[in-house]
Amino acid sequence: MEKVLKSIVLVINDSPYGCERPYNALRLALGLVKRPEEHVRIFLIGDGVNCAICNQKTPEGYYNVERMIRALAQRGEVFT
Repeated sequence: MEKVLKSIVLVINDSPYGCERPYNALRLALGLVKRPEEHVRIFLIGDGVNCAICNQKTPEGYYNVERMIRALAQRGEVFT
């Protein structure tokens, strides 16, 4: 049986800190890119483009979105 390549696009339109939606989307994407049958793309729009700003100060108790975006850019595709 042939494996089918699945293409998944996740749209992030919330700013990186203040809500957990960008974190959850990035966490899902990082899990999906580990699967060889998955092709993952991240599309940043609106306030979501702030996820791609380098050298942001990560608020205490939050995750580092820049690190997550970099990991995805190495294995998937990130569009702004």
